Amino acid sequence: MGTNTRTGRKGTGPGAITPDGCAVELYTRLPAAAEPDIIAAAVPAGARVLELGCGVGRMTHPLVAHGFTVTAVDESRDMLDHVRGARTVHSSIELLDLSEQFDTVVLASFLVNTGDADERQALLRTCARHLAPGGRVLLQREGQGWHTNLPSERVDPAGFTVRMVSSDPVGDGVNSIYAEYEFPDATWTQTFLSRPLTDDQLDAALAQEGLAVDAYLTDDRTWVCARRAA
Repeated sequence: MGTNTRTGRKGTGPGAITPDGCAVELYTRLPAAAEPDIIAAAVPAGARVLELGCGVGRMTHPLVAHGFTVTAVDESRDMLDHVRGARTVHSSIELLDLSEQFDTVVLASFLVNTGDADERQALLRTCARHLAPGGRVLLQREGQGWHTNLPSERVDPAGFTVRMVSSDPVGDGVNSIYAEYEFPDATWTQTFLSRPLTDDQLDAALAQEGLAVDAYLTDDRTWVCARRAA
């Protein structure tokens, strides 16, 4: 594991581990699922997309295949080495300032649920800073009650098992989440801090950065479309 790990976040298993505890090889194995199609359905054809926290390109590659022009940002060079077909930028999201604006800004992977409230506002501030007039921010957040009634286990059709092992309160409404990803030939773990967000809390966080919810894109309200507040 590198020395520049973020507070409360760590990972174990084969290969490189990013500062927020993500295992690079693990993410090369995880499928993109429905996320790229959800994004594509909400974004005009040919749009310029800024993807924040792109990782190894699980969503980047399908978005490029959909015909979008994607700028993919990640703080891990090891992750970015796997991205193809998109412009890549090595940067933390919080400090990103490209002096450009985009039709769509994507903040996925539940990053908005970070346990650090200041960090969350910095993420949303970056979204707003790079948003073109009339554009949209697409956010992926955790579903309500996701980290209750643990442990839980899900066997993916691709042949691996995901276990949400524990959720331990660490104060101020923040939980430390411990997860395991078991493949036939390797196992990875990840620990991260998560703060559940109600609709009202999300509204308040967005409002601080001049944004407002425009629509929920999925029935479980985990995908949110926000625009500049009137």
